[in-house]
Amino acid sequence: MKLTEKQQEIFEELFVRYPVLEKNREDILKAYEVLETCYRTGGKLLVAGNGGSCADAELMKGFRKRRPLDEALQHGLAMENTSHGADLARSLQGSLRAIALDGHPGLSTAFANDVDADMIFAQQVCGYGDRDDVFLGISTSGNSKNVDYAVTVAKAKGLSVIGLTGKDGGLLGKRADVAVIVPETETFKIQELHLPIYHALCLMLEEAFFEE
Repeated sequence: MKLTEKQQEIFEELFVRYPVLEKNREDILKAYEVLETCYRTGGKLLVAGNGGSCADAELMKGFRKRRPLDEALQHGLAMENTSHGADLARSLQGSLRAIALDGHPGLSTAFANDVDADMIFAQQVCGYGDRDDVFLGISTSGNSKNVDYAVTVAKAKGLSVIGLTGKDGGLLGKRADVAVIVPETETFKIQELHLPIYHALCLMLEEAFFEE
C-alpha cells in the first residue's frame, strides 16, 4: 500500500519527534495498512485497554480536518421538517467507525456482576465484532487478562488484531497479527509513546478518507 505524500509526511514526522520509535517503523506501517483495509471494506475498529490505554475520539469526529458530511446526507438532514435539521447538516462530521469498549458502564457493570469482569471486553467483541473488523488491544505489559480474552474472541470471529504494548510484548505481542512493542518498560513511559502512534494512525486515516 503506497502512502500519499501527505501521509508520508505525517508518518515521517512521528520518527522525527520520537526517534526512539524508529525500531517500530515497519509494524506501525503494517498497523496502518490493516486499518485502512478495514475501513475500505466497510469494517470498524474496536478498541480496548485499561486506565489511560483506550481512545476512539479522533476517528469518530474531525481530528485535524473538518470532515463535512456528504452532500446527499446534508440535503436529507436539511429537508427534515425540524428546526434543527440545517444545523445538523452544517455541524455533524464524517466518521470512521470506532468503538471504545471501556465506554459502556451499564453493560460492563452488569456483566461483571452476573458473569466475570475479566470477560467484559470479550463479550463486547462477541457482540459488536464482525469478520474483517479490527480489534485494537492496548496493554502496557501485554498481559492484561481482559484484553487477552478479547483477542481470543476476535480471532475466533475472524477479526484482525493489532496490539499496542511495551516491555517484551507479553501475550499480546505474541498473539496480535500486528504488534507494536514500544521500547520502554515503565507503564507511563509506554503510554507516552502509544499516544503519538495512535494519533499518527488517526491522521493518516483521516488523510485517506476525508478531503477537508
